[in-house]
Amino acid sequence: MVVDALIYHPLVSHYNKFVATTVGRDKTLRTIQYFSRFLAWYTYRTNHPQATVALFDNLKKNFSNVRKCLRLGKFVEHFKAAAVASDSKSLDPVLKYLAVGRQLGYAFYLSFDALTYVDQVGIRKFEGAARLQKEAYRAWLAGLLCNVAAGVYTLYKMQGEMKRQGESGDAEKHVEVKRLERERTATQLQLVSDLCDATVPSSALGYANFDDGIVGLAGTTSSLIGLTAQWAKTA
Repeated sequence: MVVDALIYHPLVSHYNKFVATTVGRDKTLRTIQYFSRFLAWYTYRTNHPQATVALFDNLKKNFSNVRKCLRLGKFVEHFKAAAVASDSKSLDPVLKYLAVGRQLGYAFYLSFDALTYVDQVGIRKFEGAARLQKEAYRAWLAGLLCNVAAGVYTLYKMQGEMKRQGESGDAEKHVEVKRLERERTATQLQLVSDLCDATVPSSALGYANFDDGIVGLAGTTSSLIGLTAQWAKTA
């Protein structure tokens, strides 16, 4: 009876739906990867045994390789999304071009990133891998900056719309304000996530001086935001 209660518990069904999605698995692996990166930095800085530091460093590298493998071929999705955004007639012109920029940035990031996979896992080493990885980081950062700009622009527009709706005093408008508040919260969370993610390529490219502790915590934060959102979607 106890076993049946556990097996058929709604939480178990929710978990199965969550891990059945590619995004759910990726966000889980990403959380472990970046938290391991932070722990490798933390244990090194606090003079823990080298074996402990190596444990977390290996976890970071292994989960990075797994996620890189799972991303192979995903660039096609983003090239298509860029084309769809470009053809859209309903999008705000500013958001339209930022969406195209974001999707192209992600598409080129994943394209270059895929080319470095054979080098990273040791199948075949080649000299251009480091340069390709840098190009991948540049493309990712460009995509993230487009999304940050889109988030700031969206929040600015929402603020004006909420002010107009609130001043009307209409009950129907009140419902609209509530909807806008929910969208604003989601946009703010995405903005925080993008800014956290931006620490990774900006640090790797030398544009900012972030150590592995900051990058690890930032990556963990953005991963948890994405994980929580995906968990809610599969409810």
